[in-house]
Amino acid sequence: MSRIGRIEKKTDTPYLNFYQLEAEHRDGRISPYYMASRAKDIAHLKSVTGKNAPDGVILYGVYGPEKDKLVLIRQYRYPLGDYVYEFPAGLIEDGEDMLSAGIREMYEETGLSFQPRESGSYSRPFFTTVGMTDESCSMVFGYCSGTPTNAHQEASEEIQVVLADRAECRRILKEENVAVMCAYMMMHFIAAPGDPLDFLEG
Repeated sequence: MSRIGRIEKKTDTPYLNFYQLEAEHRDGRISPYYMASRAKDIAHLKSVTGKNAPDGVILYGVYGPEKDKLVLIRQYRYPLGDYVYEFPAGLIEDGEDMLSAGIREMYEETGLSFQPRESGSYSRPFFTTVGMTDESCSMVFGYCSGTPTNAHQEASEEIQVVLADRAECRRILKEENVAVMCAYMMMHFIAAPGDPLDFLEG
């Protein structure tokens, strides 16, 4: 059975760190495995704690009286050297619950008010990129109102707020860079008639 042996922390930075694991393979071989984590130290790695506490939130915001627009952001991402379409998102701060984090992040990134909707197990934390990180995020669903603005964004952020109807979502999926978790939910939005959050009642 595969398992983890010794773990070594390789970096010490504020938001993301690099770890080297001793990977013991099912055939008995041992090799190094490298991963990134939001954990500040080895004791807080999810492989050590066995717990899946969310590191951040991803915000699925529906906009407009007809509930026919999706709140997206087009953000410059340094690893890509380009812009990519995503959902508003951010890290959960110490002492903050995911709903409060969602309301705060939506306002900071888009200027919009966010009213979360009860979503039960759909908002439990899910893992993002399991081959390279133990990061997990909770998706918070809700309705947005107000006028988009970038006035509350950090100086390090370059974000354009996009209120996309179904036709624009189709175009974005065909032509633009899109984060994978955003892409899947955009496909859901395109296919869902009426209020796209009605599936939360199931």
